Amino acid sequence: GGARRRRVPSEPAIAEGKGGRPPRSALDAGLGPTQLFPLRLRRPLAMIMCAFEMGLGLALLVTVLPVGTRAGTALFAPRAATGARIAAAAFFLVVAAALVELRGRRPDLGCGCFGDLSSEPVGRRSLARALLLSGAALISVETPALYLPPRGHGALLFLGVVCAELALIAALSPELSEALVRLGYTDPCELRLLPADRTLAALRRSRQWRKHAQAITTELPIDMWRELCWRYVVFPYRQDGGNAEVVFAVQLKRRHPVVQAAVLPVAPAWAAGPEASPASAQDWGRHGAMQLSMRV
Repeated sequence: GGARRRRVPSEPAIAEGKGGRPPRSALDAGLGPTQLFPLRLRRPLAMIMCAFEMGLGLALLVTVLPVGTRAGTALFAPRAATGARIAAAAFFLVVAAALVELRGRRPDLGCGCFGDLSSEPVGRRSLARALLLSGAALISVETPALYLPPRGHGALLFLGVVCAELALIAALSPELSEALVRLGYTDPCELRLLPADRTLAALRRSRQWRKHAQAITTELPIDMWRELCWRYVVFPYRQDGGNAEVVFAVQLKRRHPVVQAAVLPVAPAWAAGPEASPASAQDWGRHGAMQLSMRV
């Protein structure tokens, strides 16, 4: 089998970086103000920012509600609530300042507020959202604990105010349109980028792999290529004491891909010896794999 050439997988003609990953500029677009720092500091800063945001959100939720005591009276910690709201106001002011700096130095980058959803360059809406949230936090300072409104007109008014606030924040969020596009769009399987490692992982979890695993003689495939919506993986195989190949057809699907298999005898031209044409062996294996895909 030394004369056999490895086929080059036919991947979609899409701009991508090394290893099938998107270009670095596309990845950087959603990283936000962390791009203003040296490379070695970006990941720690992003992790610290994430932990701080989660802690701040939890503090705002905990301190806004009354806490019941054993005596049945409501206990409210005004100092803790005030501190959490002042911290939130200061945080959003810093965010607004960072967005202004980012807009001046790297106008091609997004704010990074929602990861890669925030790939659109920083604009007025992102700045207005940060300032609005900072103002809302300042207005809420020294307000009492939040209680459920009484039934009737009070509840309807409360619900209307909440809906209006959410609508305003949505109008100031450029990420909303990108999220709606992603929810309603599924890339065609011919253009879908799936690493070969995911294909092999899905294959080894499949029923077809368990059915043929005992007769497979190597750990790694001897051939792999892609045809439109399928990736074909070839392993050497022992059948009735002779040499053969098992070809797996794995559907290019992120969840629960279809996996089919066919055992093919070794090509006669390949079995003839080193002087045999490798192209004929390739054609033989590819012909069998295409027959398998037609059957699927």
